[in-house]
Amino acid sequence: MRFSLRPSRSSNRNGRPMSPLRRRKLLLSYVPDWLLTIILAGIFFSLDKVEGYRRVFALEDTSLRHPYAVHERVPNIALYFICFVAPFLLQPVVNVLTIRSWWDLHNSSLGLILSLALTGSVTQFSKITVGRPRPDIVDRCQPPVGATDPEFGLSSWQICTQPDNGILRDGFRSFPSGHSSMSFAGLGFLSFYLAGKLHLFDKRGHTGKAWLSLAPFCCAALVAISRTMDYRHHWHDVLVGSLLGTVMAYFSYRQYYPPLESELSHRPFSPRIKRDDDELIPTHNHHPSGSNFPFVQPPTTSTQGNGQYTATNNDEYELDGTVLRPHTEPLEEIWKRDGPGVSDTDQSPSYEGGEQVYQANTAPSLPPIRTSSPPQAYVYEPRGQPV
Repeated sequence: MRFSLRPSRSSNRNGRPMSPLRRRKLLLSYVPDWLLTIILAGIFFSLDKVEGYRRVFALEDTSLRHPYAVHERVPNIALYFICFVAPFLLQPVVNVLTIRSWWDLHNSSLGLILSLALTGSVTQFSKITVGRPRPDIVDRCQPPVGATDPEFGLSSWQICTQPDNGILRDGFRSFPSGHSSMSFAGLGFLSFYLAGKLHLFDKRGHTGKAWLSLAPFCCAALVAISRTMDYRHHWHDVLVGSLLGTVMAYFSYRQYYPPLESELSHRPFSPRIKRDDDELIPTHNHHPSGSNFPFVQPPTTSTQGNGQYTATNNDEYELDGTVLRPHTEPLEEIWKRDGPGVSDTDQSPSYEGGEQVYQANTAPSLPPIRTSSPPQAYVYEPRGQPV
């Protein structure tokens, strides 16, 4: 594994500078991703003013009679700095200290915003549809003096005398905790980003790397705990919100980065546009390897002149220092393989320990037929360039 503090140039895999046309095509291919994140972020903010469902509650329920905290330990403006601004500024610093890749900067920023947008939208939609009362709902409601629940029922929000509708509306948005979900979505993504760059799961067991990678999760946990201290949420709300943010963070991270146990976990996935036909430099050097990431073999090199040639996969993409995506075929071609008239015998290869394995669905009892090496393609990486 090689790490370099030298700047990464904008070039393709044969070392030539990227043309302005190719750079523009590359950036435009990710416009739908950015538009989706912006739309989701807009949904998140727009749902805040929606009058959602309000459950009935018991005035004598002691879990709902906690005092209303006028000043929160982590107000909304502080939450935005914690879950978005801090990771957004720290990820470029990690990038500079490790691989110095502008494409990694793009992927990390897009993944972070996608994680927050997805989490915020799901959280807000759940809040307005569930309508669970907060632990301080009785204090928010300000029921008339001497008011009691119906003899065989519960009280509704209509009994409240609270003049501020915003305070009352927010009192029925306990589930799930938005502070918890958003902090774990933003800082959780930063944790996964650090774990990938540091190769946390390289089976060597470094305590320092573990603490550094989990530090953002610890900060998110403190934000979540503060919500119970302010009596804004029940513990169930905090737990579900934390899990929601963590799942969305990992989901967003895996859209643009390989698995954390991969030998190339420090690299981002390659762009979705393919190389030009004249960008391939064929050299036939390949040795089977037991890579944990079956779609990209570990570097197998041969030195020619001042360059280093690395065999990876068959369909090359733009930019050096990236990981080829598992599927290079258009979705239409993948769907056609499973359409009407396709044979039941599946001859699609899988990879186990660097060997290509073919297994027919119609004969599960037969042993697999193995070949010595999977398909390969060729990537040129100039010696000295950061990986």
